[in-house]
Amino acid sequence: MRNLLVINPNTSERVSALLQTHVQAAAGLHVQVRTVTARFGAPYIADEASYAVAGHAALDAWAAALASPEPAPDAVLIGCFGDPGLMALRESSPAPVTGLAEAAFIEAARHGRYAIVTGGERWGPMLQRLAQALGQAQQLAGIHTVVPTGAQLAADPAAAHRLLAQACRDAAHQLGVQAVILGGAGLAGMAAAIQGDVPVPVIDSVTAGTHWALRTPPLPPARRTPGFDIAWQGLSTEMTALAPTSAT
Repeated sequence: MRNLLVINPNTSERVSALLQTHVQAAAGLHVQVRTVTARFGAPYIADEASYAVAGHAALDAWAAALASPEPAPDAVLIGCFGDPGLMALRESSPAPVTGLAEAAFIEAARHGRYAIVTGGERWGPMLQRLAQALGQAQQLAGIHTVVPTGAQLAADPAAAHRLLAQACRDAAHQLGVQAVILGGAGLAGMAAAIQGDVPVPVIDSVTAGTHWALRTPPLPPARRTPGFDIAWQGLSTEMTALAPTSAT
């Protein structure tokens, strides 16, 4: 049985439970999904500061997961539509690593140009920057952020469905795209609920992330064993244990 480690880089146990449920459903019974939650940071990542802290929190949660007696993961999924810590984790992990945004970008691009619909107004420029870094700027036609955050949307599913369906329709018509990504861990499962009301494919970022993380064959690892390449000061014991004993 394959083991998939899902890292929730915010501190919300409710989001972790949502991720566990939807990732396990998308992965199937032949995969053991284990979701871990950030040990520090913000309950919802909504701005540049919380995003920066979440990158550290994702690395810390990964190191703590490796220190546990659970089996080593065959793949790692960052359960945030924004992928904090993606490149650092990919550099440090022998198992393939992706995030909800990267995987959803790749899935949506198969249909042609695409738009993003997500919660939280500050995510617009942050996601645009990420798309640029991941080579997706040409395929991404636009980003439509709704005022409620992902956490607020998840708290009222009926209202969220109406708001998000309209936002996806608007994005499809105004931007002329071939797909729309519904991005966010808190929006897991909502793409299927609104698909009938949207004229183009609606990509669920959690489902896309799960399928990418478990794809065969995986990307070749950058290293054979997990670890960091510099020594740390003042970080968790789990992160320190994966670092060299002295700076070089």
